[in-house]
Amino acid sequence: MSFPAQPLAQSVVQSVDWLAIAPPTITAVVALVVLVADLFVKDARKGLLGWISVAGLAAAALMLLPLVNDDRSTFCQSGEAGVCSYTADTFALAIQFLVLGGALLTALLSVTAVKDADRRLPEGEFWFLLLSSAAGAALLPASRDLATLIVALEVASLPAFALVGLRQGDRRSSEAALKFFLSSVTATAVSLMGISFVYATTGTLYLTQVAERIQQVDGQFTTLAQTGVVLTLVGFAFKTAAVPFHFWVPDTYVGAPLPIAAYLSVIGKAVGFSGLILVTVVALPSYADAWGPALAALAALTMTVGNVGALRQQATRAYSAVRLLAWSSVGQAGYLLVPIAAAAYSDDPERSVGSTVAYALMYAAVNLGAFAVAALVGRTRAANRVADYRGLYAANPLTALLLAFFLLCLAGLPPGVIGLFAKVTVFSAAVDAGLGWLAVVMAVNVAIALFYYLQWTALLFRAPEEATAGHRVPAPLTAAITVTAVVAVALSGAPQLILRFAGTGLF
Repeated sequence: MSFPAQPLAQSVVQSVDWLAIAPPTITAVVALVVLVADLFVKDARKGLLGWISVAGLAAAALMLLPLVNDDRSTFCQSGEAGVCSYTADTFALAIQFLVLGGALLTALLSVTAVKDADRRLPEGEFWFLLLSSAAGAALLPASRDLATLIVALEVASLPAFALVGLRQGDRRSSEAALKFFLSSVTATAVSLMGISFVYATTGTLYLTQVAERIQQVDGQFTTLAQTGVVLTLVGFAFKTAAVPFHFWVPDTYVGAPLPIAAYLSVIGKAVGFSGLILVTVVALPSYADAWGPALAALAALTMTVGNVGALRQQATRAYSAVRLLAWSSVGQAGYLLVPIAAAAYSDDPERSVGSTVAYALMYAAVNLGAFAVAALVGRTRAANRVADYRGLYAANPLTALLLAFFLLCLAGLPPGVIGLFAKVTVFSAAVDAGLGWLAVVMAVNVAIALFYYLQWTALLFRAPEEATAGHRVPAPLTAAITVTAVVAVALSGAPQLILRFAGTGLF
């Protein structure tokens, strides 16, 4: 008696490469451990949960080391080489390093923030949500089918909504979470509709198969396929905070606990940009003539609106320091979009994508450092205005010098050499792809950004309006500032450590 269904059953049996999936798996397991442990740990010892989370993120990051220079794939379709749901290649490992390293620094910032909140932040829930979001963010860059991609995107995003609004009794936090949630859910719904259209016209969710089959769509389904492409890109454009999908950023950053604002500015962007790269460059290269010009226009618009928004911030306005960093992050998103747009026109799209990865790694280190210093100042100046940083050098010389260095890196000025090299790499990607007009727009925006970065930097060294006394810096906060400073200084001394990602091994 024969069983014709047996070959089909065998084709869905997949082996699991546990080493390849170790980084996101460890993060998810530690999240569950923290959630369960919260039920048994006494209130006086809740701080232990934070250190378990830090240790778990460090362990997950260390598991990236055995995967270096060893491309591994798992959850593959039987009988078809290269058709896999999870691939740990150079691109995925670079983004996972950014995500897990950024989440680790966020956890160090959060240890102090949770303690200072005096029970207004429920510790068990906070650490579980942070680890869950980090697990989703670490899964996304290795995803190689649209279903896994969208699941990872939502696992990264949904806990972030709760983290923004988790602070009890804070109306501003609740409003920020609601705005973030509604706009993000709308964008996700649009993306899901786009993915359903792409699946309907290609019959597959695997990115490599989508790339092959979408070129052979019947003429009567061409419009449906084109609509699916556009709708899919809209959702990922929101995740990157590209204009006009940026309106949630300033209020969300101000309403969220400061470590979560730092997390969203770095890890949130890494999630959006890695998803955007996978959808455009890997799954839809044949539609480069459509998404290339669209992303180029978005890049120009995003960097301009972001930098002008940062330029308009008043130094004496409450939370103006956080708002300036929020608008600055929108402007930086515009720079990150440039190489992705250039990939549509370039003969070497892998190198263009690598420019985005290199810039994202630089941005992650220095932006987290700037937020760490903002968290330190916010412990004594709750309003966290730019004006509150006046005379910081007199009270805390080392902290002022480090913040000045981070701001100069973001501006792309020496001694922030890594910021300069990263901007030159992005600029070169635009020029090499024939996007001279976009390179000009970027140059103008870099000049605009110089003004507000240098204005803030100069304020650090002015005479304080009133006497300020130094104060003790908590050890976790000191560790976060130190790590970001060491990374930024090391990269400025040896920028090739990041620029080597100009070739990502994505293809």
